[in-house]
Amino acid sequence: MAKLNELLQSINIVEAWNEKDVDITGLAYNSRNVEPGQIFVCIKGFKTDGHTYILEAVSNGASAIIVEDYQEGWDVPQYRVEDSRQALAALSDAFYNHPSQSMKTVGITATNGKTSTSFMTDAILEEHGLKTGLIGTVVVKFGDYSEPTKLTTPESLDLHHYFAQMRDQDVSHVTMEVSSSALDLKRVGSVDFDIVTLNNISREHIDLHGSFEEYFNSKASLIREAKEDSWAILNLDDEYSASLVDETKAQLLTFSVETGDGDLVCRNLDLSTGRAKFDVEIRKSFTVGETTYEPMSFSIELSTPGYHSVYNSMVAIAVGLLNEIPFETIQKGLKAFGGVERRFEMIFEEDFKILDDHFANYGNINVTLSTLQKMNYNDLKLVYAIRGSRGVTVNRENAEAIVEWAPELGLTEVIATTSDRHATEKDRVTEEELEVFQEVMKDAGIEVRLYKDLDEAIEKAIADVQTDDVVLLAGCQGMDPGAKIALEQLNKARPEMDEEKLFKPLKHRVAGIS
Repeated sequence: MAKLNELLQSINIVEAWNEKDVDITGLAYNSRNVEPGQIFVCIKGFKTDGHTYILEAVSNGASAIIVEDYQEGWDVPQYRVEDSRQALAALSDAFYNHPSQSMKTVGITATNGKTSTSFMTDAILEEHGLKTGLIGTVVVKFGDYSEPTKLTTPESLDLHHYFAQMRDQDVSHVTMEVSSSALDLKRVGSVDFDIVTLNNISREHIDLHGSFEEYFNSKASLIREAKEDSWAILNLDDEYSASLVDETKAQLLTFSVETGDGDLVCRNLDLSTGRAKFDVEIRKSFTVGETTYEPMSFSIELSTPGYHSVYNSMVAIAVGLLNEIPFETIQKGLKAFGGVERRFEMIFEEDFKILDDHFANYGNINVTLSTLQKMNYNDLKLVYAIRGSRGVTVNRENAEAIVEWAPELGLTEVIATTSDRHATEKDRVTEEELEVFQEVMKDAGIEVRLYKDLDEAIEKAIADVQTDDVVLLAGCQGMDPGAKIALEQLNKARPEMDEEKLFKPLKHRVAGIS
């Protein structure tokens, strides 16, 4: 419960009508969820406009409304603001009494690796015995509470409510993924970030933002708007992340894997097994709280495979250091972390390997295939689910990424699928998308074996596999059931195998299991 006038001090009001101070029981941005005594905030969305649902909101008991455009005919208090999304965030933060200020909050953005980096970071914090919260694409969890998420970053009202629940359970450290759309739509408005990081940028979600420049600016705002007493972790191997070094007021901690620049540097990288071993060199002294780090190095061994895991872990290591966590704890946390599903996930590794990767975009494909190039194996069988309903540009770029790595990997054939039976309506491969993929492959002299059915494509790869080969199940939504299908096919082909061991990678799966 709060007083309306007290809450309104957190936002900039342009005009007001029917002003009066009333008790407020909560907030809502969906008119169907309004309960008596709540403020209804009218959000202009891509498909609907909250202003058209004021009648339902008031009928359900709304005590006040926040609008961007004045609405005639209402006697409840009405307040006009420039940006109702920003107002929703500020009001939510105020209503729950600024919960994110009560804990160390880490905001992680990138085109690729947000989820894995968040989970890695949480693993290190938990290894240190801290009470943690995690907010991301896969799950929101804290204490005994855990639920799958619908949005990469929750709407601001829901987000601040999560923070309030975490504060009530004495959570001290929260790690959260921050998407470009969340930054654009003010979902993380009024969150008090202590550490922010931007790991990489590549072409993705361009349709939402209009241009790559606008997409980059959305991501960059997390760094540019960081407060002076916070820390920003930047990847100097990525030109876009590196470009922000002089564009933030935050204290800087930089790293690199390839260039050898930065405060933290990856040395002696060994990816021969697919799982990285390397040393982290601290190149300059820096102080955090009561801890001063002097130049030195320490070793890291990852259980998660992939070259991209090295970059993700460098961010998690930096977060660990900024939270004054001992080197030994960071080492243990990363060694114990088993990975996130469909992120270069090793689902079978006996006489040959089966890897499962979401292969989302040009940057992600480059990182995945560069890891394979560093691994020891005989032959690569690439089963690729063409990305449906993402447009010709994305599919051309994805195909070009495969083509660029083909000579390095000895790849002369791709087993492709449109995954007709498994793709939902919003992920169907269009004729244009299929044509552009085939065109790029043909121009490069790579044979495409095309299957409409995902099961048949995987069956082809497994039928041809030899000792020490790698089967890569690659693709987004169309390949979600790929791991389950592949292991079921192996189970039939090798009935003597231990079923419990074979299907263990699916035990906690969300994607493609239903």
